[in-house]
Amino acid sequence: MTAVLEINGLSKSYGKVKALNNLNLQINQGEVFGILGPNGSGKTTTLGVILDVLNADSGTYTWNGQAPSKHIRKKIGSLLETPNFYPYLTARQNLSIVCKVKQVSESEVDRALKIVNLIDRANSKFKTFSLGMKQRLAIASALFGNPDILVLDEPTNGLDPQGIAEIRTIIKDLASQGKTIIMASHILDEVEKVCTHVAVLKLGNLLASGSI
Repeated sequence: MTAVLEINGLSKSYGKVKALNNLNLQINQGEVFGILGPNGSGKTTTLGVILDVLNADSGTYTWNGQAPSKHIRKKIGSLLETPNFYPYLTARQNLSIVCKVKQVSESEVDRALKIVNLIDRANSKFKTFSLGMKQRLAIASALFGNPDILVLDEPTNGLDPQGIAEIRTIIKDLASQGKTIIMASHILDEVEKVCTHVAVLKLGNLLASGSI
């Protein structure tokens, strides 16, 4: 097993609240790894730290055996919060802006739209999209550069059953291509249906970790 992400003794507090308490985890290549727990369990904090959005108080982590760096971060696709797209621009126009920011080829736009089944709505304005479609567009932007690793925070949050099923299918398809996917969720059923492995967090503590 090749370790994609190793987390060693990660701790993070917000004032008196201990968001993460000495977290140790290993995520291997090709796994769909669910980080499961109720709100306030430390899921989003964990993702924030490994994506360099937050600084941990103590502990370390490595990607593919290497210390975090901007170069490594560029190889990881991520979806951390509600996507910020321009409502009056089309899906294609919004993704073109992301291309410029990420310095990738414009050819990535259509490739990503096909993966998330939005190519038929490429010229529709973002404001006309359902919540599920907005989430799929956000996943499309995370796929720029064809990353081997995807980190998704609550990718089905707030979606209706159809939207959830669509995101689930996309995640399974990406996993079948050999991508490693790390996703946080508070929905047990969702993790059971999508993930191969899981870590259960509660109040910053790791309760259990292993295959589904």
